[in-house]
Amino acid sequence: MAVAVSPMELLRPESDLARLVEGFPHVDLLVTAEDPPVAAPGTVSVLPAADAWDDDLDDDADDVDDDDVDHVREDVARLELPGLHLHRLGLRQPLDGSAEGDVIAALSELVGFDPEPGLYGVAPAPGPADPSRAVVHRAAQRIAQVYGIPLLRYRCLELSVVGDEPA
Repeated sequence: MAVAVSPMELLRPESDLARLVEGFPHVDLLVTAEDPPVAAPGTVSVLPAADAWDDDLDDDADDVDDDDVDHVREDVARLELPGLHLHRLGLRQPLDGSAEGDVIAALSELVGFDPEPGLYGVAPAPGPADPSRAVVHRAAQRIAQVYGIPLLRYRCLELSVVGDEPA
């Protein structure tokens, strides 16, 4: 069982999450929120819910644009992780403390009533001043503690802005 704040944590080049999950024959990955949309400056865009994911944890993915669904499917398929099963919670970023209960409930549903021997949890390591990652990290810690499962943490690569060097 693994949890990520957004799909980008899996899809980003050199993803520590992708590296960790490739070693397991079966991984249920809960993605708690969509990636923030990328738009041209001065425009507003809305990213629809992506039903390329197993939507058994969220029922409000009825108004999905098929182009976005195919794009996510293609990106995930390129990773060649045959044991990966994606689940989408569909929360909005940034996550706040009130979302922690929803993340705990969704993770608990994935773990089940009586976890199989050998079950591991995979969650983001806490990051500097990232409220969404902190919520997901706390929820994963709680699940690991309650169910008595080991918790592996993955690094989240931070994006940085690179500007022109001064002359």
